[in-house]
Amino acid sequence: MTAPDASPLLFLDVDGPLIPFGPRTGGHRTYPQGPLPPGAGTHPLLARIDPALGPLLGALPCVLVWATTWADEANTVVAPRLGLPVLDVVAWPDAPEQEERDTLAGRHWKTRTLVNRAAGRAFVWVDDEIGEADRRWVAAHHGGPALLHRVDPALGLTGDDLRLIGAWLRSL
Repeated sequence: MTAPDASPLLFLDVDGPLIPFGPRTGGHRTYPQGPLPPGAGTHPLLARIDPALGPLLGALPCVLVWATTWADEANTVVAPRLGLPVLDVVAWPDAPEQEERDTLAGRHWKTRTLVNRAAGRAFVWVDDEIGEADRRWVAAHHGGPALLHRVDPALGLTGDDLRLIGAWLRSL
């Protein structure tokens, strides 16, 4: 019998980290104009995914897990653009009352579910909506190491982000 994989998890959001929203100008977001590249489908922002991120993410010493409202679509639409295999997907509970309580407390609605999913295992959470309340809650309720890494949604995931995440993972 083999032991279960104890590698750290990397919970990865799509909108913001992988699909950057672009710089703000005059309070409005600017988007590239022109025709969509081949294969961009009907979602105009898919063209913003940098395929070079796929091998960099895949080389990290962790297990990648989609933590996005894209759900299984992340595997059929986003993963192929990055050259990633099919990844596990976090199933978000239908718990509007709990989400409302978390939101009122200043926490992201994903925080509780990701801590439960990690079940004490080391994890990285990459998202553009992480705040201090999430960090405090994770520190108080998660028994293992955790890195909550907020990505600038205007830029998306960058080489600097990946170097920081990789260094943290290698330090475990």
